[in-house]
Parts: sequence; C-alpha cells; structure tokens
Amino acid sequence: MSVPVIERLDVQTVLVPINPPHRTASGLVEKSPLVLIDIHCTGGLVGHAIVFTYTPAALKPTADLVLGLQALVVGQALAPRSLNDQLLAKTRLIGHQGLVGTVIAGIDMAAWDALARYKQTSICRMLGGAHSPVMAYAGTGYDGELETARQAEAWVKQGYKGVKAKIGYPTAAEDLAVVRAMRAAVGPDVELMVDYNQSLQPVDAINRLRHLDDEGLVWIEEPVLAHDYANTARIKDAIKTPVQSGENWWGPTDMRHALDADASDFVMPDVMKIGGVTGWLKAVELASAAGKQVSSHLWPELSAQLLALGSSSHRLEYVDWWAEILAEPLTVEAGMTVLKDDLIGSGVTWNTSKVEQYRV
Repeated sequence: MSVPVIERLDVQTVLVPINPPHRTASGLVEKSPLVLIDIHCTGGLVGHAIVFTYTPAALKPTADLVLGLQALVVGQALAPRSLNDQLLAKTRLIGHQGLVGTVIAGIDMAAWDALARYKQTSICRMLGGAHSPVMAYAGTGYDGELETARQAEAWVKQGYKGVKAKIGYPTAAEDLAVVRAMRAAVGPDVELMVDYNQSLQPVDAINRLRHLDDEGLVWIEEPVLAHDYANTARIKDAIKTPVQSGENWWGPTDMRHALDADASDFVMPDVMKIGGVTGWLKAVELASAAGKQVSSHLWPELSAQLLALGSSSHRLEYVDWWAEILAEPLTVEAGMTVLKDDLIGSGVTWNTSKVEQYRV
C-alpha cells in the first residue's frame, strides 16, 4: 500500500468560552482563541490539530500563515519527521518562535494524527508506547484565598490528587495565605503546585520564594521570565522547593539551553511551542538524558499519549479549555488519564456543531 500524499490544508478559527474564566497574575483569559487545522491526504484521509493563539488578534494571521505554508507540503508524502525538517529548513531565516513555530507545530501535529489514522492506531502505540495512565492535576486561577481554596476542593472531589494555583500576589504573605488555604481545603495527601507565570523580579525572588519552602509544594513554576535561564538556575539552587519550567520554551533548542544552564528541577514542554510531536520527541530525549522528569502543559488529549511513551513522565496538566469542540475529550478517572483501547490518531476530532457555534 502506497504512503498517502498530502493534498491540501484547511483551517477554521474559533473562540471557545472558558468557564469559569481563567485569571493569572498577567491577566484574565475568558476565551480560547483556536486555529483548527485539517490536513487532507489521498484516499480521503484527514488529520486534525489545534493551535492556541493566546489572543484573538492572532487568529487570522495564524490561519493565513498555515495556508501560506501549504505550498511547501502539498504533494509531499505523509512523513511527519521529513515534513517537519523541510518546514524548519524553509523558515530558518525568519526563526521558529511565535507564529512560525506555532504553525509548523500545528501542521506537524495534524500530520502525525493523519499517519496514525492511516495505520489505524493511536500515536502512542504507533511510536511504540502503551496506553498507560498518567497522573493528572487540575488548576485554579489567580482568584484569591477563599475562591482558590474552593476550586481546589472541588477538583479533589472530582478525584484529582493534585491541584495547581496561580499566585504572584502583591506580597509574599498573600501567596502564603493562598497556599495554606488550599492545603486546609484539600488535606495533607493532595499534591499542590503553584505558578507565578513569570511575574517575579530576580532581585527579590529568592527571598520571596523561601516563604513557601516549608509548605510541601511539589513545585514552583516559572517564578521569573521563562528564558532567564541564569536567574532561574540561581533561584533553583537557593530554595528547597523544586522549580518547574518549560511551557514557554520554543523548540528543542530552548530545551537544550535550559538544560545546559540546569535552570529547572523538572521540565514541562508545551507540545505546540516545543515543535509538535516531532519537537516533543526530540526535547524529551534531551530531558531524559539530563535526568529530568517531564510533565505537560495544555493539550491534554495529545499530551496524555506522549507522556505514556516515556519512563521519565511525571504529571499531566488537565484543562478543559477546548473540550467543547472535541467529539471525545480526554477522560480522567480518579485523577489518572484514560486512553481507550480503540483510540485512533491523536484523540482530536471535531464536534462539528460546537465548532460552528464558536466560529469567528
């Protein structure tokens, strides 16, 4: 049987409400701005992918760039690694961050989905993995002491054994009060993490974070700017609580720079920013060689499969920010991911009525 050939790329843009809206130290996220990519191949084969543009203003430029790169992939065999290499080579002079990195990752994710569908298996199994469960944690926003504790308790009642809160309040005392309120709400056996969303200044970060060192946190995430590897390493070495970073690293090169600086105790690549499935596989190989445990950022359906591949896998971040537009969102039971035996592809297929409802 001949390998399918790519015929065209299609895009749709949607704004999916986040309920409740997600507040961080950097602002309020009320809707998920998404570009939905379909890669059409010979024989009627179609692969799907989602990219998250963070701001609605980037929806049209991102969709236009997907279609702009279409000429580089149409007529090519459905070989994701080779396609990824070609796209990276053709865009090297403009760079592989921002919109370019986002779009290349989206095409890559769609290509891997199509290839797994062609082989009638999941991406995980196609890459040699098993449908193993991974511990998932849920999150709360930058919602203050009482509301954060309430949300954490609600997640635990749904079976989650870990909860992450957004912090970075005006004072260390407020951060500490939120953490202690969460702990009082969920009890001693639930894992707690916190995320500063890059909001602290290096000059006072160490002193501030030491206030959290006796709270039993699994990690403190992105205390300072994501690419400030030197200061993140300095902070990591000065506090007792592990530091987590990675969601804003672009491609395996950023992963390598961060590992060279030993800038994090754990790593948590974002499958879109790290370069799609192809970029994830390269980055995780680097992380594993450095002895770092790997968690995920967003993309729960695909991340559950990618985390099931490796012995260095740690935690999956569960969010439902675009579950409404999926025919079958990821299932989490008793705080563990569930990959069904009959899962095909990436797990991403459209709920067409919801896509139409939220189309922009």
